[in-house]
Amino acid sequence: MRYAEYYRRSIEQPEAFWAEQAVLIDWHRPWDQVLDGSRPPFTRWFVGGETNLCHNAVDRHVLVRGNQPALVWESTEVDQSRIYTYVDLHREVQRMAAVLAGQGVSQGDRVLLYMPMIPEAVFAMLASVRLGAIHVVVFGGSAAASLSTRIDDARPKVVVSSDAGSRAGKIVPYKPLLDEAIERAAHKPPSVVMVDRGLHAFKPVAGRDVDYVKACAQAGDHPVVPCVWVDSTHPSYILYTSGTTGKPKGVQRDTGGYAVALAASMRDIFCGKPGGVYFSTSDIGWVVGHSYIVYGPLLHGMTTLMYEGTSLHPDAGTFWRLVEKHRVNVMFSSPAAIRVLKRYDLEFMRRHDLSSLERLFLAGEPLDEPTLRWAEDALRKPVMDNYWQTETGWPILGIPSGVEALKANPGSPGVAMPGYDVRLLHETTGAPVPVGVNGVVTIRWPLPPGCIQTVWGDDERFVATYWNSVPGQQVYSTSDWGVVDARGYVTILGRADTPGRANDVIYVAGHRLYTRNLEESLSSHPAVAEVAVVGVADAVKGQAVVAFVVPRDLARTGDAGWRTGLEADLKQTVQAQLCAAARPERVYFVGRLPRTQSGKLLRRSIQALCEHRDPGDLTTLEDPLALTHIRDALAQQGEQATTAG
Repeated sequence: MRYAEYYRRSIEQPEAFWAEQAVLIDWHRPWDQVLDGSRPPFTRWFVGGETNLCHNAVDRHVLVRGNQPALVWESTEVDQSRIYTYVDLHREVQRMAAVLAGQGVSQGDRVLLYMPMIPEAVFAMLASVRLGAIHVVVFGGSAAASLSTRIDDARPKVVVSSDAGSRAGKIVPYKPLLDEAIERAAHKPPSVVMVDRGLHAFKPVAGRDVDYVKACAQAGDHPVVPCVWVDSTHPSYILYTSGTTGKPKGVQRDTGGYAVALAASMRDIFCGKPGGVYFSTSDIGWVVGHSYIVYGPLLHGMTTLMYEGTSLHPDAGTFWRLVEKHRVNVMFSSPAAIRVLKRYDLEFMRRHDLSSLERLFLAGEPLDEPTLRWAEDALRKPVMDNYWQTETGWPILGIPSGVEALKANPGSPGVAMPGYDVRLLHETTGAPVPVGVNGVVTIRWPLPPGCIQTVWGDDERFVATYWNSVPGQQVYSTSDWGVVDARGYVTILGRADTPGRANDVIYVAGHRLYTRNLEESLSSHPAVAEVAVVGVADAVKGQAVVAFVVPRDLARTGDAGWRTGLEADLKQTVQAQLCAAARPERVYFVGRLPRTQSGKLLRRSIQALCEHRDPGDLTTLEDPLALTHIRDALAQQGEQATTAG
């Protein structure tokens, strides 16, 4: 089938199109109405239908693929692995559901998870939706202050947590942070279910804390906890967006529409096959972990590989070792992870048999062409970009290889996916921008199934945040700049934030520069392994371009003469490829860059250090030493006046 026709039907005949996709999941009761758009910008999908996410992810597979591995867990942190078939997963989820029900959890209640990447976290997510409850996953190890605001906003009946997590061999105690968060919070959860891994001793709170193992024993080895059939529009989970300040912003997701959208995306975008193995390197604290570690692969009858650890622990071959060991077919990671790995000898990859791997998907931040080319050349497999947000739950832009094998366009994540009527509009007039001209990436109402229903408990904020920013248009704003070519391929340029405070847009003497373009230019230099660019306040220009580069030859970083020469070369490279205004004011050389554990660059934190401000909440930092590298470079290299042209 030609994708253009497939996509056109999804936009012009959304009810007919999505009714066809809805057969990918089981319905306890069929819907009365595919789309209720009577109250824009809100949408309700498959109204009147009843279903259950856990049934579709687990129960319905037990009879047809019960002995197939459903969940494979690998941890290089504690050197353990476990395999759960669909029969095993069905049993474990019911045990967790019995524990939660024993604590009074029922339909509509919230269950907050503050967990490391362990199987019990997946059990708790699936058990929650099995009961008709709404799970709220907060990234494990988040600061107590951040956790407490989410507790107050979601008001959970039960919290499920663990004694500790581990990152790069370092134990991260969770219980003290959780206790502090509950102490801070106005809402006091009646119960806390604790999974004790034996990593960090803790003292249970009498009358509140429940030992998971003991609670499972009380429930019995094979408790029967039926699925609660819920309306398609019933919330399945709340996920707080990263970087939220002040009152948290909880993205609320529905049940039926989400299940249908994910099932279709597994087939049309990710080309997964039932019985195959899917490996997402993300974390369940992020939306990728929800959609493509837990629900998407299981809905599609695949084996999902869940990994606790980093890409470099114990060495740079870890991901590829897992691909070989479990015969992974589809892998989903981030451009940041691949940029880190490309600093190391290709032997770490080539010593492993990767013949099972069919495709590598990358998302989370723009995929620069040098990284794409390196990955394709090294793997000799298709490497596919895609673009989406916590709010959408599945890709907005991508390559629909399961429908038609469109050719990828390096630098662009792809074309609009089914149901997303993507428009690039002028930020002040709301008028469509021509091909090749920068505009705000927007989506015309209605959003397709699986997207944000509303902001939890705050419909007005949902409308004000997403639907009122473009004048005269009923459109969802992604708050990203983009540009579209004549074939419909969209390139994402950066955040359309307030001038002077943007993550990805730098304003230099009236010129709007995009960090993506600057970073791609610097990355094209053969001496550069990784780079981060920020805009730093400047009294004359408004902002100045400052770059932090991880060189391929780290051993030479301490050589001031070498740094001076390379800095001059890099400045000239940017000027030649872009323009004189884009020429960096300074280039600093560092051993690593600060990223979250989902792979996103902490540009705001880098910018804050450059401007002598507080870098903010760093609990999601992948490597605690990374910001030290930034500080040291600013102090040491900043003192040495550069003579680089």
